[in-house]
Amino acid sequence: MVDLHARRNLRTVCSEVLVLLVSAFIYSIAFPGLLSANGIGFVAMFALIPVFAVIRNTTWKLTPIYGFFYGFMFYLFFNYWLKTFHPLAILIVPIIKGGEMLLLFPVLKAAQKLFKKYGYLVEALIWVAYSYLSQDWFAGYPYGTLGSAVYRYLPLIQISEIFGIWGVTFILVMPQTFLGVYLYRWYHDREYSLKGYLKEHIAFIIAYGAALLATLIFGFASMAYWKAQEPDKTWRVATIQHSADTWEGGYTTYKRNFNTLRKMSLEALKEDPDIILWSETAFVPSVAWHENYPSDPATSALVEEFVEFGKSLPIPLVTGNPEGVIKDPSKPALGEDGSWNRTDYNTVIFFEDGRIKNTYRKQHLVPFTEHFPYEKQLPWLYNLLLANDYNWWETGYDPVVFETEEGVKFSTPICFEDVFGYLNADFVSNGADVIVNMTNDGWSKAVPAEMQHLGLAVFRSIENRRTTVRGTNSGMTCVIDVTGKIVDPMAPFTVGYHMYDVPVYSGEVHGTTFYTRYVDWFAYLTVYLSAILLVGGALYRLYRYVTNNRQKP
Repeated sequence: MVDLHARRNLRTVCSEVLVLLVSAFIYSIAFPGLLSANGIGFVAMFALIPVFAVIRNTTWKLTPIYGFFYGFMFYLFFNYWLKTFHPLAILIVPIIKGGEMLLLFPVLKAAQKLFKKYGYLVEALIWVAYSYLSQDWFAGYPYGTLGSAVYRYLPLIQISEIFGIWGVTFILVMPQTFLGVYLYRWYHDREYSLKGYLKEHIAFIIAYGAALLATLIFGFASMAYWKAQEPDKTWRVATIQHSADTWEGGYTTYKRNFNTLRKMSLEALKEDPDIILWSETAFVPSVAWHENYPSDPATSALVEEFVEFGKSLPIPLVTGNPEGVIKDPSKPALGEDGSWNRTDYNTVIFFEDGRIKNTYRKQHLVPFTEHFPYEKQLPWLYNLLLANDYNWWETGYDPVVFETEEGVKFSTPICFEDVFGYLNADFVSNGADVIVNMTNDGWSKAVPAEMQHLGLAVFRSIENRRTTVRGTNSGMTCVIDVTGKIVDPMAPFTVGYHMYDVPVYSGEVHGTTFYTRYVDWFAYLTVYLSAILLVGGALYRLYRYVTNNRQKP
């Protein structure tokens, strides 16, 4: 019998660190990134196996350190493009995610210790629970969620209609926690056979095989069903991709961008679209502010020119535009010190029938770069962010549904709002029949950054069975159909327009999915089950310890 707790030394620690480093890199290439703009999705089916083995092999003292190291290195590889935004950003995200995994790794180890034979089952639940909880707080950041790596494996991800992305993550992580146990045992006993291990856990093998088979059968059947469905109507959308440099500002830039957008919109009109779609903050000067508090004559004139153009169009125009409002109503717009009494929302405005018909204010702001609510609690960090040119938006709270005169109901999640399942389900529950994402990922200057965003957006169409149209500054402009298929993407970082005939599936005819009605229910289940099992396991161990000590003479 081989001792699985043999004496450890520096070589063991170095080996574990190296395994975690290599695993972090391999896991990162499962997603769009350094090696492939589309990602190598199948890598996500085995990349975590060594991680679970290392957690099982190492000591309690090293477990949180390893967690921070692994989380930091994975997001450094995965989000390498954040350095383009700001040097501070490429540190903030890996530090935050490392901090999350600093807590995660000891919890995973606790599951291994408390549940000797079937700890891998609890580990899988914990991984899904962590994936959800890590996006459900102020700094929540879904990029890197395991399930999103297989966004192109459509039959596998159709279960998102029921379970959300969390069900896909569970299917992917379950065999990896299971094989992590085997890898750990094989490391200590090279004669320990995989065949024997599988035979020992034959009930799990059969159950998992049945679940995977059911997942694929459901996937193929769902895709066949939706391909056979006739849409309630077809909505012809002209998407304008002006590929502006996000880092440039000022009147000259805004005027040039508007002229480009206007020129391409007028060209697109010749192809008889039903609506024209620009991107997030495509027109930068605030219409709401300059109409009420005109300041710079040239900018105010440009705003007026833009508004007149939007009103003059024979079809609706949807575009991003910041909404400037008075910050303190008791004070004038312009202070005595020359500063403006102003605050802004990241907003979409909807032109139709010669007027601005409605607006939508972004509800889920990007942490640190658009929103930081801890000015009083963390003034040093708040001031550091301000000193590094970060500025804050105000938060919107209404899941607005726009409706055209033709009767198309749509909502416009702004930028990374389409990576959150709950938010898009709220739009659909509120009546949206099409998801229209308004995005500007051009600042990244990296196609993998845009593809990571797109890979998450795929799940929103499947979860809600609603078509997604993405109108972007520089990519990825495309349509995502109700099966998650990415349709005819425009070349990124190019100027042009594209016509999409968007299938509309209305809620009145096709209803809503299980996921839309019970948002993130499976994620909640894994959170509660993880907590119950860990607490229950700890109490049982305590009971056994007390009972055994009482029986001693």
